[in-house]
Amino acid sequence: MLTKRLIACFDVIGDKVTKAQQFQNNIEIADAKTLAAKLYHEGIDEVIFYDIKASAEKRMLNLEVVRAVAAEVFVPFTVGGGIKSVSDMHQALKAGAEKVSIDSMAVRNPNIITEGAAAFGRQCIVLSMQVIKRERCGLFPSGYEVAIDGARTMTGMDAVAWARKGAYLGAGEIVINSIDNDGTHQGYDLAITEQIATAVNVPTVASGGAGTIKHLQTVFTQTPVTAAIISSMLYSPRLKHNFTVAAIKDSLIEQKIPIRPHHLSITSH
Repeated sequence: MLTKRLIACFDVIGDKVTKAQQFQNNIEIADAKTLAAKLYHEGIDEVIFYDIKASAEKRMLNLEVVRAVAAEVFVPFTVGGGIKSVSDMHQALKAGAEKVSIDSMAVRNPNIITEGAAAFGRQCIVLSMQVIKRERCGLFPSGYEVAIDGARTMTGMDAVAWARKGAYLGAGEIVINSIDNDGTHQGYDLAITEQIATAVNVPTVASGGAGTIKHLQTVFTQTPVTAAIISSMLYSPRLKHNFTVAAIKDSLIEQKIPIRPHHLSITSH
């Protein structure tokens, strides 16, 4: 059985990690470099970094902060925000990222997925999807719509159909983020997570809603995702109790979830 991965997600403004609820009311948490170093030494498996203002401000993501975080973590590191071309991808990878995440731009220009996969290998291209519940109908047979621009723009695209297309075009991994569950601490949206993870032949990542270790156990046992994003659990002031990576992993191992022990996730350097 493949080992499951725990991924820390940073929504970054400037050089600070922030935390929102359903994409609104961001609270500043910590310096990105400092928090990255802390979670790396606790044994996190991967880090995802989103420059959440880059697209709205029509600029490239903050490469200075990417370099600062990359210098602190020696696990797979994905970055996203403001990436509009293969040239932008190259800059992000050169700054220290191992993978690039595309979201709104992939919807507007799907060819960027194929171009990126051809240039760097599909393992470097992550398709991030923001999905919201809808009534099941001809337009949305999965019951979920894809949103872009930080959940401000609805696309009219069915979530499962877009995931299939993204994988076909060359995405090597798909992140499924539930807008409805984001920041709620009520657990992942298992319905859409299971639908997409079953529909595509690339690794999938659950995102949005984790608040307890039980939520991780549930998503790993009830859906075929290979990884789950955690953020609130680690550092959100909206959650009464934060967890360490070590505590999460130890508990999951006790529950027979195939996950790398925290002391094995840290690469010596």
